[in-house]
Parts: sequence; C-alpha cells; structure tokens
Amino acid sequence: MFAWDRNQPQSGIMTPDFFKSPDGLIPAVIQDADTAAVLMLGYMNAEALEQTQKTGRVTFFSRSKQRLWTKGETSGHFLNVKDIKSDCDNDALLIKVEPMGPVCHTGADTCWNEKNDGPSFLHNLEKVIQSRKGASPESSYTASLYASGMSKMAQKVGEEAVETIIEALGGTDERLLSESADLLYHLLVLLSARGLSLGDVEEVLRGRG
Repeated sequence: MFAWDRNQPQSGIMTPDFFKSPDGLIPAVIQDADTAAVLMLGYMNAEALEQTQKTGRVTFFSRSKQRLWTKGETSGHFLNVKDIKSDCDNDALLIKVEPMGPVCHTGADTCWNEKNDGPSFLHNLEKVIQSRKGASPESSYTASLYASGMSKMAQKVGEEAVETIIEALGGTDERLLSESADLLYHLLVLLSARGLSLGDVEEVLRGRG
C-alpha cells in the first residue's frame, strides 16, 4: 500500500499500480481532512500524482480535456493536500485535503450537493482565524491581534479567563456563555500565532484518556 504525508520524508515510498487500468488512470476520492466529508471523485495518472505530491495541491488528469488540471486553477478553490493513501489493492487513492472554498463547479460544498459543515464549528472558526494571518491590522479584529504581538495576545487570553471566572461565580448564564466564547476565540488566536492548532490540543486530551 502507498501512503504519503506532506510533513514526513518521502524517500523510498511505493507508488500505486497505474498499469491495472488500460488508460493508466485510477480513481482518487477527495475527503475533507477536518470534517471527513467526501468532497468529490477524480482520476489521476502517475504524472498527476507526482504533481500533487510536488505542489501539495490536488492535480487530476481530465478525461474530457485530456490533460492535467489542478483543482482550483481557475476558481482559486485549491485542495491543499494533508494525506494520501492507496487502498488494499493499490489501485485507488484516498486524498485528505483542506479545501480553499466550495469544491463543486456549481458552487456547492461537495459534488453531491451536501453541506460541508463538519462536526465542529470550532475547526471552521479556526480556519477563518488562520486566514487572517498577514492581513492588514485595519482589516479585522483578528488581524489586529496578530499584529499586536505574542505578549498582547497572551494578555487577552488572561483577561478573558478572569472575566469568565467572574461570571461563573456571580454572573448570569448568558454572560458566562459570552465570556466563554471570548476566551475560546482568543485562545485559538494565540495557538495559531504559535503555529499550533485545536487538533494539537485534541491529541493531548486523547493521550490523557
């Protein structure tokens, strides 16, 4: 079986058996790495897979155009690769991705016209927060937090934690929920600024189980 991870060294890996198909194409199932939603189905030849591995963006072989095409090359809605695996027969691929927008050409989230909301609103919020990195501080509050520096971001987490405690001890449920939301938001910004994610925190919690 073939497996690929963008964050790991790739020397000596096997490749899928493209020769099982008369046209040298194998199916590639595209799945959202965060939500596990199946987004689309495409086809790859050896060159398309090589290009996908090299760029980190999903590239298919278009059977109608008879050429390679990178998903998002026109719309900008690229599929950033997180992981690639083959099936047990080594003649089909499962590619987990981070989609940069709607996947279907119709504008739908998936080619089955399903919503890709996912199991966690926080993961979607995290994507929005991360997209603000490098933006002008005047463009959004999140961008201004990034620009303020690590000390200020850490200070904001502390302030929101204190306000959450105050509401927990003597406030209303409504205020407690509001301050908890502020705390979670500022914590996600701080984690992102350090190059960490909600998924990293989840892994720590799983390890404690």
